[in-house]
Amino acid sequence: MCGIVGYIGEKDATPIILNGLKKLEYRGYDSAGLAVIENGSIALRRDAGKLEKLITLVNNKPVSGNLGIGHTRWATHGVPSANNAHPHISGNGKVVLVHNGIVENFLELKQELMAENVQFQSDTDSETIVLLVERFLSSGKGLIDAARSTFELLRGAHGIVLISSDEPDKIVAARIGNAGGVVIGLGEDEAFVASDIPAILEHTRRMIFLESHQYAVVTRKWVKVYDFNGNEVHYQVHTVAWDSVAAEKGEYRHFMQKEIHEQVRSLTETMAGRINLATGQVEIPQLNLTKDLANSIKKIFITACGTAAHAGMVGKLLIERLAQIPVETEIASEFRYRDPIIERGSVVISISQSGETADTLAAMEVARRKGATLWSVVNAIGSQAMRLADGYISMQVGPEIGVASTKAFTAPLVDLYMLSLQLAQLRGTLSHVDLNQHINDLRLVPDLVSRCLSREYEIEKIALKYRDVRDMLYLGRGINMPIAYEGALKMKEISYIHAEAYPAGEMKHGPIALIDKDMPVVAIAPRDPWYEKMVSQIEQAKSRGGSVLMVATEGDERAAELADDVIWIPEVPWMLSPIITVIPLQMLAYHIASLRGLDVDQPRNLAKSVTVE
Repeated sequence: MCGIVGYIGEKDATPIILNGLKKLEYRGYDSAGLAVIENGSIALRRDAGKLEKLITLVNNKPVSGNLGIGHTRWATHGVPSANNAHPHISGNGKVVLVHNGIVENFLELKQELMAENVQFQSDTDSETIVLLVERFLSSGKGLIDAARSTFELLRGAHGIVLISSDEPDKIVAARIGNAGGVVIGLGEDEAFVASDIPAILEHTRRMIFLESHQYAVVTRKWVKVYDFNGNEVHYQVHTVAWDSVAAEKGEYRHFMQKEIHEQVRSLTETMAGRINLATGQVEIPQLNLTKDLANSIKKIFITACGTAAHAGMVGKLLIERLAQIPVETEIASEFRYRDPIIERGSVVISISQSGETADTLAAMEVARRKGATLWSVVNAIGSQAMRLADGYISMQVGPEIGVASTKAFTAPLVDLYMLSLQLAQLRGTLSHVDLNQHINDLRLVPDLVSRCLSREYEIEKIALKYRDVRDMLYLGRGINMPIAYEGALKMKEISYIHAEAYPAGEMKHGPIALIDKDMPVVAIAPRDPWYEKMVSQIEQAKSRGGSVLMVATEGDERAAELADDVIWIPEVPWMLSPIITVIPLQMLAYHIASLRGLDVDQPRNLAKSVTVE
């Protein structure tokens, strides 16, 4: 989850690294540091806390050089402190390293080094790596061979970048397993290394993505990529279409607010080129979906984590209803360990904004071993989840910087809806008339989202009323049950309010005991097939003295009478309603957190891309 930036070229590395780290602070903000080779020696600056502390430190004690690396940390081993901050430096002060991942065998390796009287300066597992490199260098190996020998000793998943003052003409970068990406950016007489695209997007759009168990030697003029046997491997240079301006806040107070409002555009773009209105067809070319494949599918598994898992729950209902294929949804970390029964004709769909979520990638590897067809729904072009899959759907939402995902939730809802329709048209489970109707319904989505966003001021006023509550209960049914989970998750993530979500029909089987005047109930009740049942559950909550905040369809008189507060949404075809009902819940969580004075974009203990177990 940590953020990594590296630079080699003719410019001063320090501002490039610091600006890159600003774009990656969503990956971790427990500590930050940088190292540059200055006048032939390694100059190191690092401190606990957010990146601003490092910037202040560098301003007070400047460093400059044409080669450097930087890091922003999400702590796993060792408390956030200056000593535990990256980069980690060797005992002789000649090698410095940044790391994302967990060295699963670090205790064994540390004991081995301590037996050789090697001194440790931190409590991290990462320091073990740089000290191993130093040991191999002392045996007479060069930096590249010393690094490769070290990589072979490590268990676990890792992204590693290191430099040496003895060889100041290169950066060595490695990817081992699924600890997040390693991206190499190509410039003119310069090169960049990062853990994620936004860090270097202002400098170049030409990117190389390392595969697992590959390392790269990066110089100003060239890049070579090798496997761990030392064999040079061919790589592809990708051109990333993202605009660097898209990664800036602009007029908005927070990235999250900006990204909520970007959903009109992001949903328009995720549909662009995939809906053929002239023929009434859905076409997702990168999915590599043929009629024969569609008709051979016996079962679909959807695996994901967090917000993406909630999108998968909606996708299950859509695929089963429209394409008539049984679907299982499962948290990726559970899927990988339960030895799932995957038979011939199975497809595994993995959803990941970053495409680098460790548990999701591991689930894909399990599915691959068992012979499943792999599809992924991803945002990051060139990510591991995209490259592992037999076919993919790109979310096309651009950079998402806020840790709490918003536009990367609604885009997969549209993607899964389109997938359901393409499967249905290939399998013949929908008539041409019905297919056209569903496609025409999709065209309404951007305008419906825009109408929801126009009510932000009303939602902010409601947020004032609920800003000081300690607990909330979210209820939904049917296709909006996952939206209850997602709404509660957003509230927990950024406001730190305890929020529980339940299928509304389950309220009477336990959660109703929690309801009192201090436990508001958030009920998602648009006009859909479950509406009458939702009204019944709302009445039960009211009869127990609970206050009810209802998400309801414009013109619903029962909602106006029944609820203490109502967030109105426009009329929407029920299969598309999750895309609309989640928008006000995103805004509600955002405004409550903002009113409480919290760090919306960087909530405590969280990181954007979870690349460790």
